[in-house]
Amino acid sequence: MENDLFHSRKYIVSGIAIIIILVYILRLFSLQILDQSSQALADSNAQLHQTIYPSRGLIYDRNGELLVVNQPAYEITMIVKEMEETNFDTLGFCKAIQIDVEDFVTRMQNMKDINKNRGYSKHTPQIFIQHLQQEDIAQLQQEKYRYPGVDIRVRTLRNYIYPIASHVLGSVGQVNYSDMEKDEYYAMGDYSGRDGIERTYEKQLRGEKGVEVLMRDARGRIQGKYQDGALDIPAQAGVDVRISIDRATQEVAEQLLKDKIGSIVAIEPKTGEILVMASAPYWDPKELVGKERSTNYQKLADNKHKPLMNRATQAQYAPGSTFKIIQALIGLQEGIITPNTQYTCQGRGSSPIKCTHSHGNLVDVCEGIEQSCNPFFWELFRDLLQQDGYKDKHTLFKKHYENWRNIVTSFGLGSQFENTDVRDQAKGYIPTEEFYNKTYGSRGWKAITIRSLSIGQGEILATPLQLANQVAAIANKGYYITPHFNRHDSMKLDVHNTLVDKKHFDVVHQGMARVMTKGTGRAYNLPKLQICGKTGTVQNPHGEDHALFIAFAPKDDPQIAIAVAIENAGFGSKSACPIATLVMEQYLTGKIERTELFEQMVNTNLIEQEDE
Repeated sequence: MENDLFHSRKYIVSGIAIIIILVYILRLFSLQILDQSSQALADSNAQLHQTIYPSRGLIYDRNGELLVVNQPAYEITMIVKEMEETNFDTLGFCKAIQIDVEDFVTRMQNMKDINKNRGYSKHTPQIFIQHLQQEDIAQLQQEKYRYPGVDIRVRTLRNYIYPIASHVLGSVGQVNYSDMEKDEYYAMGDYSGRDGIERTYEKQLRGEKGVEVLMRDARGRIQGKYQDGALDIPAQAGVDVRISIDRATQEVAEQLLKDKIGSIVAIEPKTGEILVMASAPYWDPKELVGKERSTNYQKLADNKHKPLMNRATQAQYAPGSTFKIIQALIGLQEGIITPNTQYTCQGRGSSPIKCTHSHGNLVDVCEGIEQSCNPFFWELFRDLLQQDGYKDKHTLFKKHYENWRNIVTSFGLGSQFENTDVRDQAKGYIPTEEFYNKTYGSRGWKAITIRSLSIGQGEILATPLQLANQVAAIANKGYYITPHFNRHDSMKLDVHNTLVDKKHFDVVHQGMARVMTKGTGRAYNLPKLQICGKTGTVQNPHGEDHALFIAFAPKDDPQIAIAVAIENAGFGSKSACPIATLVMEQYLTGKIERTELFEQMVNTNLIEQEDE
């Protein structure tokens, strides 16, 4: 009996052992074959995925001249868990990168603060300090083995070769949490274009990140490439962008805007390409690169003259006498006048709008443009709106006003340009019938009520970009192409026809040419350039009048259309006109021969200097 008992126990023990072995086999099978997550965890402990940042695309001007390149910069990252597992030499580390212990403590606190660094994890590399030069990390490179968890990564910063075109080129800065939510490409510590061309073409310029997979030992130390680099993904450099700006002419334009508030926009009429876009005050684009970006940006933001505002696209002015060209074209298109139609002008004795010139009794359209005759354009405007009187509850009068407004807006005034790479545009304003009905009542407004519109004053507002585009349409005899920067773009096919027939433009071209030979622009004419222009002086309730000037050249083969706005500068012929002709001279001839005039305009100070 006793032997039977031991015999049965032997089978029980053997059965239990077999069951235990089977459980182990099944568990191993599950872990190694079925449960890939365990393998992934093991791999993650053995691997470190290091981001390889691509070189950002370069930016060239229209002639292939480099404007923006890259320069190497360094940043120090830390894996906090690896630092905590060792007796980290804080004093030695601070000495190696030339910072004090207080700075070290502050940076560590900020790095670990999830409100400031939402991507914080003690197990992954975190940015400790950025924007370092080679000399800043030279000692650390030699001693890096002494500081577990610390690594040095190479990044690139933008280098703006010329101190120009800050509003056009824009800048590159660190992404924020909103950027990361909108685009999974970005991670904490990444950079992106914040404004200008850098932002508009961000996806082309930024390239594609790569990955380097490194192997770590049980203590987390880097042992080399994982699987000899088989899992590495190379970074792809960003795509270069060639813009339409002419570097040399842009530089001249900004020199001429020194110590002034205003802007210059020049367009190639045949293509809509923007040759110059200068806004003043401006800054050197290098000021918004590297360590000092935040400090310098705040200084610009606090400047009372608002240098961060791109006045070329955001400032809005009454166009003044530059608008008289449009009035003449509308009158010709609608048959209100012919090239030979004359109106009476009594100079300063004219009413209800006085003339600033005394140029005889009868004035035709060419002389009206040449001498900027206010009464001519008022009488034209009145006859257009009142051609059927005010009967039938103003219906016909309002119909003529709406027709006038439609022709005006067909020149690109009163709205933002769409399908363009020009950012941050103001709309301008061409008043609507609804606006006047609300202001004066449905039957309370007449031609005399809104007479200021006839000479480009009143409620009309336009940006310098819109004025440059307007004169480009005039140069093209009735069409414009959406203004844009990218030279290799389908926007060149985006043609807009105005509501004025081509046949009416010759007479206004003739009048604009006479502005430069006999009229308000004659002091700054260059006969060899065949400039067609129009000056404008805009009332400013806060100080001196603003000076405007629009022009195109050459007359028979327009290659440049330009608008200049200088705030608080008085008559358009005094500053805006000479500045515009100097810019045109530079673009069309490649040099400026009127050096005395150039120096005079550069040294004209129309802005209060900021306290230093």
